[in-house]
Amino acid sequence: MLKPVVYLEARDPARNIHRAYSIAYGQDLFGNWIVETTYGRIGGKGRTIVTVVNNEDEAINHVQKALKRRESAPKRIGVGYEVHDAFGGANGV
Repeated sequence: MLKPVVYLEARDPARNIHRAYSIAYGQDLFGNWIVETTYGRIGGKGRTIVTVVNNEDEAINHVQKALKRRESAPKRIGVGYEVHDAFGGANGV
């Protein structure tokens, strides 16, 4: 079962920027550890990428790296992401 970590949005209506980003991790039905990242335009279909990792520590590390990348959004897309829902991930994620 996947544990949602955070849901982020970046909006700038003047520049027509409306982006969403969410990330979750956990084990699938076969016991594999996975990280599921979903992103795209708000209201659109979006895209989901599933990454298989070896254990929970690697999953948490992957989540932390992905969230660190979101911090550079103002440089890349011109507007920062805001937390819309934080689910309180384990181990300080």
